[in-house]
Amino acid sequence: MRRLESGLGLVAAAALFAMMALTLADVLGRKLVGVSLPGSVEITELLMLAVIFVALPLTSLRGEHVIFDLLDSVLPAWLSRAQHRVSNLACVALTAGAAWLVLQRALRASEDGDLTAQLGLPVDVFHYATSGLLLATALVHAALALRAPPETGNA
Repeated sequence: MRRLESGLGLVAAAALFAMMALTLADVLGRKLVGVSLPGSVEITELLMLAVIFVALPLTSLRGEHVIFDLLDSVLPAWLSRAQHRVSNLACVALTAGAAWLVLQRALRASEDGDLTAQLGLPVDVFHYATSGLLLATALVHAALALRAPPETGNA
């Protein structure tokens, strides 16, 4: 599991760094030479896709997403456990459903031979990767639903 966390974190960090370097190069090119990098907006969009969806299973696994925990200290332990399971199962349904929808889009893009506008990259590859990462997020939430919630200090 630690290798998966490290790998996902490394890919997300590399994509974020690449986005930063690309933006720097594009801005310097425009300001110093008067020429923008061809396809820089398109590449930035694809890198942002990578940053978001590669980090999603990692964020869920670590519980680093936005959490409303105002009532956690007053809820009975049994209700807190039930809430933990229900919320994770809802996340399973949502992310698995999203994975299925994106997979359907990937299949259509593959069938139609869709390409990006400027660089002509195949779009289906990015849809397949996104669908797989959404499915991985659903599996993380399924595992979290089965695992006991972290202690919140309530009785």
